[in-house]
Amino acid sequence: MEYKCAIFDLDGTLVNSIHALTYCTNLALERCNMGPVTEEQMMHIVGDGYKMQMRRSLIACGDTELVHYEEILPVYMEIFAKNCLYRMHAYNGIPELLSYLRHQGMKLAVVSNKPHAQAVNTVEAVFGKGFFDAVIGEREGIPKKPDPTGALTAAGELGAKPEDCLYFGDTNTDMQTGKNAKMTTIGVLWGFRGKEELQEFSPDYLIETPEEMIGILEEKQGILCNDIEGR
Repeated sequence: MEYKCAIFDLDGTLVNSIHALTYCTNLALERCNMGPVTEEQMMHIVGDGYKMQMRRSLIACGDTELVHYEEILPVYMEIFAKNCLYRMHAYNGIPELLSYLRHQGMKLAVVSNKPHAQAVNTVEAVFGKGFFDAVIGEREGIPKKPDPTGALTAAGELGAKPEDCLYFGDTNTDMQTGKNAKMTTIGVLWGFRGKEELQEFSPDYLIETPEEMIGILEEKQGILCNDIEGR
């Protein structure tokens, strides 16, 4: 199999955003005289869009009736717009993996549950404008993951069939997304969730470091070349 496209989740896969997410959530909770939540809690809260993030955060702080839910959503969005890059950085090994994939002739895409404009801003701030061939966040016509529409849209924009694509993610939502899109699904273990959660959805690969994926692709390429030479 020669892959043509690599599609990545954003938070917890490409970038470590847990500091920003926790910081902004706690500032919003403070406006409601609630909180704080810890970064460890936040790793299990995030992954399904900011509305679910705030719903889970309120419940974690004791607002089980979600009395403050409608109030806190615009507050969070205002705060996040100003602080979304707080201590944000790419995970170790990610630049090298992206460079390797690019040199293999693969197109690169991001599919995130962030609102589209925020996803674009985050990607461009960390990796530079135009580095990725496609960036897709939640917007009209693109439902949140695990709906596969975003991943399939990215593949279509880049001229790839689902079977030509690698899909990388760090949560159960991502594993379901990759499977729903019928793409080769890779669970990454440096992100927000643990191995057991990802294994439950039977990804094609589970990797502990970005470098490990390079080794897997090198091995597959070697097998492919040997097969061609043996014909």
